[in-house]
Amino acid sequence: MLRALDLAATPGVPLGPNPRVGCVILAPDGSTLVEGFHRGAGTAHAEAAAIATAREQGIDLTGATAVVTLEPCNHTGRTGPCAQALIGAQVARVVFAQSDPNPEAAGGATTLRDAGIDVENGLMADESQAINRVWSFALAHQRPYVTWKFAASLDGRSAAADGTSKWITSRAARVDTHRLRGLADTMLVGTNTVEVDDPQLTVRDADDHPIEDQPLRAVMGMRDLPARSRVFDGSAGTVHLRTHDPAEALAQLFAKERRHVFLEGGPTLASAFWKAGLVDEVVTYVAPVLLGAGRNAVDDLGIHTITDAAHLRVTDVRVIAADDEDTCVRITMTTHDPVTAATAAPEEA
Repeated sequence: MLRALDLAATPGVPLGPNPRVGCVILAPDGSTLVEGFHRGAGTAHAEAAAIATAREQGIDLTGATAVVTLEPCNHTGRTGPCAQALIGAQVARVVFAQSDPNPEAAGGATTLRDAGIDVENGLMADESQAINRVWSFALAHQRPYVTWKFAASLDGRSAAADGTSKWITSRAARVDTHRLRGLADTMLVGTNTVEVDDPQLTVRDADDHPIEDQPLRAVMGMRDLPARSRVFDGSAGTVHLRTHDPAEALAQLFAKERRHVFLEGGPTLASAFWKAGLVDEVVTYVAPVLLGAGRNAVDDLGIHTITDAAHLRVTDVRVIAADDEDTCVRITMTTHDPVTAATAAPEEA
């Protein structure tokens, strides 16, 4: 299973509506026959990829054991059901880590058992869930996971009193932000951010080159946007969500098979998502500078007494630095228990 998890976490797999899955098929003596992993939506699932490799190499899988990080799917989507593929390969046993939270794909374990295959589940389920934490959350809650990112001075300002804000944090922090952007499948800002800042909202690597698989650029708000805005430059997909309701915006994105929203708009938009209870993770870059006055990095969150203060779970604290420039601190926090929330129904999280 450890090897299957390594395969599932293979870097470079395009993000999208599908989970990361790895598969190792073992001979009756425990030796490895073939391996496979899912390479993104529209490609063969991990089990099917391993079975295809076995056929290409003339390897008989009769009586073998398939070890998979996720319950084999039971439906026909862009590809066929993996449960049926394993039955056709005449494997004798299937061991999987995480049950499939997708109601359309679940049920593979039952199908395999009905075919006389020995099935075991739950081995290293937490580790598998960690690889697919965002995808699991999105399927459990039927909406994208939302990461809110902002940068601030030590005293919580996003701009100086004269309005200048470029750059509060360092280049190293901006490179790191692009890395985090690339882990999401959607960038979300408000119409005001587009009009005032005219961001391109693309993801670039450390050498400032655009990455191949760009997140969707989503702009939320009712007002029309100038056609010359850089979000319409064709360098990535763009959608205009004509709503002020965060829940409606996320519903529209989920319907477009989006699973992870990187919220990088201004404080007003972030406040709306916070008040709606739709922020799951907060990433903040704190620069070691003091401004004393200027625009607050965070807008009114509807908290008016210390007893109502929002307490977040810190999951990571890291110094982001380069040799030739200022440093800053990146703090990553969640608004709920990440393990429980990934599997709980929305009202239970």
